[in-house]
Amino acid sequence: MPPPTTTTRPVPPAATWGLLAAFVLHDLEELWTMAEWRNRRSEELRTHYPWLPERATALLRTDQEHMATAIGLMGLITAAAAADGARTGGRSGFYQWMLTGFGLHAGSHLALSAAWRGYTPGVVTAPLVVAPFSAWALRTLHRHGVLRPMTVGDTVRSVAMAPALIVGVHAAASGIVRARRALRSRRAAGRRTR
Repeated sequence: MPPPTTTTRPVPPAATWGLLAAFVLHDLEELWTMAEWRNRRSEELRTHYPWLPERATALLRTDQEHMATAIGLMGLITAAAAADGARTGGRSGFYQWMLTGFGLHAGSHLALSAAWRGYTPGVVTAPLVVAPFSAWALRTLHRHGVLRPMTVGDTVRSVAMAPALIVGVHAAASGIVRARRALRSRRAAGRRTR
């Protein structure tokens, strides 16, 4: 990249709030396709690799309520990052970390599709929305002189934090879904006893 230019113009809102917009577009594709795709792949794994423990393939299975909850939770985190980016004129480390991670995760979608030799949830919007938006936003931050240089330590932390964030969101979604189902069950039982 050429050296940053110092400019008095603020970072455009499209570079900060655009992270949330790109996330919504990308995750709508995942919401629409993820649960069915994961459940189908779980069955295929059991068929092709019967020696795999049931617990291993069960980890792949999910339902629409869980996926919607997990995507909603990740959306809240992404909205917080976009808001912090807007508030700081793109200088926020949290916003830049989320933006960089969002862009890099496009590669994981392409790699997963190559490994499965076909469609995987998110692979359509990863190269059409995620990667181009992230590259544009990072170039915009650079041009405005607010992009923080990534050190080796930053890269290591980012690589370690991304899976932890995803696992955390899914664990929280599981807890929320279980609690909602228990509440619905208690309410239904209460109506039956009246």
